[in-house]
Amino acid sequence: MNFAFTPEQESIRAAIAEICAQFGDDYWLAKDRDGGFPVELHQALARNGWLGICIPEAYGGSGLGITEAAIMMQAIAESGAGMSGASTVHINIFGLNPVVVFGTEEQKQRMLPPLVRGEETACFAVTEPNTGLNTTQLKTRAERHGDHYVLNGAKVWISTAQTAKKMLILARTTPLEQVKKNTEGLSLFYTDLDRRFVEVREIEKMGRKAVDSNQVFIDGLKVPVEDRIGEEGKGFEYILHGMNPERVLIAAEAVGLGHAAIRRATQYAKERVVFNRPIGQNQGVQHPLAECWMELEAARLMVFNAAWKYDNGLPCGAEANSAKYLAGEAGYKACQAAVMSHGGFGYAKEYHVERYLRESFIPRIAPISPQLILCFIAEKVLGLPKSY
Repeated sequence: MNFAFTPEQESIRAAIAEICAQFGDDYWLAKDRDGGFPVELHQALARNGWLGICIPEAYGGSGLGITEAAIMMQAIAESGAGMSGASTVHINIFGLNPVVVFGTEEQKQRMLPPLVRGEETACFAVTEPNTGLNTTQLKTRAERHGDHYVLNGAKVWISTAQTAKKMLILARTTPLEQVKKNTEGLSLFYTDLDRRFVEVREIEKMGRKAVDSNQVFIDGLKVPVEDRIGEEGKGFEYILHGMNPERVLIAAEAVGLGHAAIRRATQYAKERVVFNRPIGQNQGVQHPLAECWMELEAARLMVFNAAWKYDNGLPCGAEANSAKYLAGEAGYKACQAAVMSHGGFGYAKEYHVERYLRESFIPRIAPISPQLILCFIAEKVLGLPKSY
């Protein structure tokens, strides 16, 4: 049993940290205030080949594992970029996994290299306004007409749809009443986001203004048959292959965000002098930060346990979900402690920790709620009756 990163993995962390150092606090403060996709970070990572870290080398990627991707995503968030930086490239890391696993050779050659080179950006369109996490009840329809499908429906909480050129979208091709199982009859497509037939409305939200979240309304979008991934009706099965990696990655981002907050709070506690002593000398300030550090490191171990299992082809559902839960909670607690350690200044934007706290809700809520993770562990690990 060896918990150490390899020299190659350590070099990944160092290389990502070096790139992210080009985008300091002022950059992210401006992005949080004014919005606008972080094109500069996206392109910097593209130029250095990082957008395809998990995509096979045959298609321009690095062919590395989720472990290396998690190292990368933690480093981005931990640099101070937080969830704004991590979300800039998040879908590149796991989103097209169904294409890698189930796509034809023609599809891989056509779809993957532009994403790796940073020439195209994509959004992931699954969630719908009236179904939430109950994915089998999706209402978006894809009807076949010869050599193409016509899509109609609505999606919600679709990140980067304001700027994305492509869309990975799950739609129902067989009506729910005509399938034997609810998970059947859903098909997956990777296609152009043609704005003549797709209306994108941005949702104003608490944090991460730089990376947009949207409602998407689809009216008569024509999708060529060759843009369907795998077999018709098997789309739900295909997206399952991306769920555990996504949980691992967002957990790594939450750990990175938490460590960024603790680092800033610790530095402030060393420098801030009240009653003729640094506030960091007081146990009331020390202990919460120390406790948060321990909880973040415990969550990090679960993250890389889940990543290792995934990369070695082992079942990792319990570990991936647990990592997401533990990291989400630990990241939130660390950001809250950082704000409180700053006292009134923690509420000021110039100290950045209030931004971290707002962003910390993202990995708690998405892509699955902490309550559903608890239900999953209770049912699948402990063998308790299904409660929902």
